[in-house]
Amino acid sequence: MAQPSQDPLKPIVALAKRRGFIYPGSEIYGGFANTYSFGPYGVELKKNIKDLWWKTFVHQRRDMVGLDGPILLHPKVWLASGHLDNFSDAMIDCKACKARFRCDHLIEESLNRSADGLTLQQMTETILEHKVKCPKCGAQDFTEARYFNLMFTTHMSKTGQEGDAAYLRPETAQAIFIDFKNIIDTMRVKIPFGVAQIGKAFRNEITPGNFIFRVIEFEQMEIEYFIHESTWEKTFEDWLNTMHSWCKLIGLSENHVHEKEHPKELLSHYSKRTVDLVYDFPFGTSELYGLAYRTNFDLSRHAEFSGHSLEYTDPETREKFVPHVIEPTFGVERTILALLCEAYDEEQLENGEMRTVLHFEPRIAPVKAAVFPLMKKEILANKARTVFDDLQRIWNCEYDESGAIGKRYRRHDELGTPFCITIDFDTLENDTVTLRDRDSMKQERVPIQKLIEILSTKLS
Repeated sequence: MAQPSQDPLKPIVALAKRRGFIYPGSEIYGGFANTYSFGPYGVELKKNIKDLWWKTFVHQRRDMVGLDGPILLHPKVWLASGHLDNFSDAMIDCKACKARFRCDHLIEESLNRSADGLTLQQMTETILEHKVKCPKCGAQDFTEARYFNLMFTTHMSKTGQEGDAAYLRPETAQAIFIDFKNIIDTMRVKIPFGVAQIGKAFRNEITPGNFIFRVIEFEQMEIEYFIHESTWEKTFEDWLNTMHSWCKLIGLSENHVHEKEHPKELLSHYSKRTVDLVYDFPFGTSELYGLAYRTNFDLSRHAEFSGHSLEYTDPETREKFVPHVIEPTFGVERTILALLCEAYDEEQLENGEMRTVLHFEPRIAPVKAAVFPLMKKEILANKARTVFDDLQRIWNCEYDESGAIGKRYRRHDELGTPFCITIDFDTLENDTVTLRDRDSMKQERVPIQKLIEILSTKLS
């Protein structure tokens, strides 16, 4: 991981832009706070993560199906789910510079103490009593703390009347709950089973930041796993272990991932137990993923507000019950940030030269292999293009013939490309190529006819 600095994310943010992973949103217009575009390599990394997640949690399990629900749901969904009443953060404004802050973050960062469980009045009093300064301008003149709903509001007609309000979903889960009956009726599923979904969610965060850690538009990889109430404790532990296995699969060190149990008095309105998997980011240990036992709150509420029964009938015992739910949630952007932090390294080589490298797990690396002719000669380029074409049919690869071979290696070190393949004049004589390993930088000669077999083993 990167060495601590005044701004520990700065070198990672710089590399992400320089190498086409992540760009600031609307940059030519001066930027649009806390929005980002994923560039050509970033979108490949993102797709690899989502594809691996879907393969791991849907295709390789017999108890899972998928769903792709809409971003805009009936407004009553959010009334039933409790989001209209409960999905809020406490905010406070600086009267001098008009900057807005989350009260708990302001207290925690300024006073190095937890704000968990404090009421609005207690947060206001704490900030006043300790003469907390505005992080933006240094003033000590704040408004009183007040709640701020995090959902974005839009309108379904041209009138803009309040009754036409709709909301961009702040989580993907509710689409699964309101289609629970459809899935039961159309699929041969039997409890316990889960429904997986990958999709966009939106939260009007008061103080987003730390690059892509907290943004207003993000993607969730989420599962609602439906169970009988009697099995929730065992199922919860099983999913917790499964989430740890996922972290290991994508290349996160076990030493950097920890569990954080939510105190009972601070649980969400729908949760009976929540455990976060937190990661040691350069800016501090913060939430990466979450696992919640939502009881049967959501299905019961939607049955009540819609008037439709959402009971499940056990095909063997004929018992009727409203299923309970275990919810593992994975944020795509936070996964990417954790992987960038985990993989980023600055190494001093034996000759004193420094190289920057991303030690991505090969299974999630944006580019699996790069093919180089040793020099820009047509006889080498023709052979290199033939090798590239064969590999590109299987993996996302790159062909590069520009610049010195050392510079091409360094470029792909920064992209996290696991292997580079060089075609030289020996290739023309014996049909072998040089295969270079990103991490060790060791090179070996391998026959072209065995290249796909060798890479298949190494990349898996």
